Amino acid sequence: MKANYLPRISDRVLAGKLDAFGAVFVAGPKWCGKTSTAEQRAKSMLYMQDPDAIAANLRAADTKPSLLLAGDKPRLLDEWQVAPVLWDAVRFAVDKSKGKCGQYILTGSAAAKDDSTMHTGTGRIARMTMRPMTLFESRESNGQVSLKALFDGADEIEGISPLSVEKLAFALVRGGWPQAVGKPPAAALKQVYEYVDATINLDASKIDGVGRNPSRVRSLMRSLARNVSTQATIATLRADMRGEEENLSDDTISSYLNALSKLFVVEDLQAWNPSVRSKTAIRTSPTRHFVDPSIAAAVLRINHDGLLKDFITFGLLFESLCVRDLRVYAEAIDGDVFHYRDSYGLEADAVVQLKDGRWGAVEVKMGNSEIEKAAANLIKLKETVNTEKMNEPSFLMVLTASQYAYRRADGVYIVPAGCLKD
Repeated sequence: MKANYLPRISDRVLAGKLDAFGAVFVAGPKWCGKTSTAEQRAKSMLYMQDPDAIAANLRAADTKPSLLLAGDKPRLLDEWQVAPVLWDAVRFAVDKSKGKCGQYILTGSAAAKDDSTMHTGTGRIARMTMRPMTLFESRESNGQVSLKALFDGADEIEGISPLSVEKLAFALVRGGWPQAVGKPPAAALKQVYEYVDATINLDASKIDGVGRNPSRVRSLMRSLARNVSTQATIATLRADMRGEEENLSDDTISSYLNALSKLFVVEDLQAWNPSVRSKTAIRTSPTRHFVDPSIAAAVLRINHDGLLKDFITFGLLFESLCVRDLRVYAEAIDGDVFHYRDSYGLEADAVVQLKDGRWGAVEVKMGNSEIEKAAANLIKLKETVNTEKMNEPSFLMVLTASQYAYRRADGVYIVPAGCLKD
């Protein structure tokens, strides 16, 4: 492990995929630490955006891309999408080696154009998503409660969160960006503001060459921030933006959302569709989230002191923070995260489902006063799901900003975000 590198959960995910596939594509937003994590495993590196070599690298990619693959393995191809032909070159090289594992790591903070690669890479190039650091990775959660242990049948839990509400507010607005973690508040917030400004003024247009109005990008991101952790439709976003941007069509908003998605800036939470006992209609609209809640805070220009004066916004962004962490923890144990909402208003902020079918439901609540209602809601969801066709839930959890972790008499786990890990 290199000096000054904070270990990441993605280290284990990447190692496991390299043991099983010829190449691994690590995707995620800028500044989340993809390159640093890949460097821990790589034995040679190619940095496609190196100013001193980019012209020569592009010529090589255009003439004979296999030249760029030469080097000790695993070989890191950083920001490979600068020369999309590298994808097919890696796929071909893996085929030629008869599927030898652990040869290449590709990293990218923007999706390549849809028609820029010839082959999906299925079976040769595994994919993994890397996100900003969780509270456990930034060493702000003590990890006394393990998500994996809950799936494996842990009965009693206990823990005391080291995070006060004030510390949690700062962790939220600073975000999980490795370059910001550990910096003084003023410097950390400048990092996030710079990330947002670069996204708005440069990246949203560079992603696919389509010119986009920065003021519209900012207006849309503000609307998303105001509607974070909700199932806001495009019509809702358009109405919310009306005072700032006139005559926006649904297609225009969809195009801007697609660009932000390709940049891994927004990451909506898709709906869970379980088998239920009644004919209840399950809502399929996604829940709006940024890849890190600090983006929403930065767009709204609200700092940690401001959050402490606006607990409605704090609660919505806290839910988004918890979803960020759950996604990272779930990927480490071969799972995905969804949300649930039906036509009767029954909902779960997050449902973690493993590939083997096990699942657990999570409600996110800031304070102790909301726990009772959240626990009752989770128990009702358990009764709604048809467990004759699906597994019984491995756990029901209320994820909170409170201090103590424990198991209630009704079996619902109360877990502070400052105690959770994968």
